Amino acid sequence: MTDESLDLIDGDSATEIETDDGVSLGAPSLRAALEALLMVAEEPMTSSTLATLTRTPQEAVVTTLHDLAQEYAVQERGFDLRELAGGWRFWTRDNCAQVVERFVLDGQHGRLSQAGLETLAVVAYRQPVTRARISAIRGVNVDGVVRTLVTRGLIEETGQDNETGAHLYRTTSYFLERLGLKTLAELPPIAAHLPMPDNVEEVLDLVNN
Repeated sequence: MTDESLDLIDGDSATEIETDDGVSLGAPSLRAALEALLMVAEEPMTSSTLATLTRTPQEAVVTTLHDLAQEYAVQERGFDLRELAGGWRFWTRDNCAQVVERFVLDGQHGRLSQAGLETLAVVAYRQPVTRARISAIRGVNVDGVVRTLVTRGLIEETGQDNETGAHLYRTTSYFLERLGLKTLAELPPIAAHLPMPDNVEEVLDLVNN
């Protein structure tokens, strides 16, 4: 890789980056590409995986990851980029734990948002399902929503996907209890309308009561 190519990778102003094999990176910069991938990852991602996905030499990826981690620390962001168990992942900064805890606990008593209702519907009708699959169906990142649903006891982990190793999610007995159902077979037949069933709010509004 030439010095010019490395300058493009490190810069934030480039609109498109060409790697050695001539394939565009598909992001404004390597930094942006790595942030985007780590934001949607369900598990820590290794530098080799990130290098493959970005079509960038692993050495450049590792250097950029360390630069990002240092930058977040210096700027005192609400999150860290950490390398644990052989992979990289975003983590909430320790000194922000109280506000996150307040959000989680308050969420146990408040009404579910529209995003929460839609995500819960996807899990109910597509279970067991991974977060990546839920995100693909809804077209948005659902990590925060899934965590809220888990915290409220409406969904839970149920093993791992055989192909990807990602966690699978299913609804809980508490979910059935809140909807007044004995089994999932009693759910209304709206699966064909996912991801945006017209009556999702009517069907799942009991969860909020």
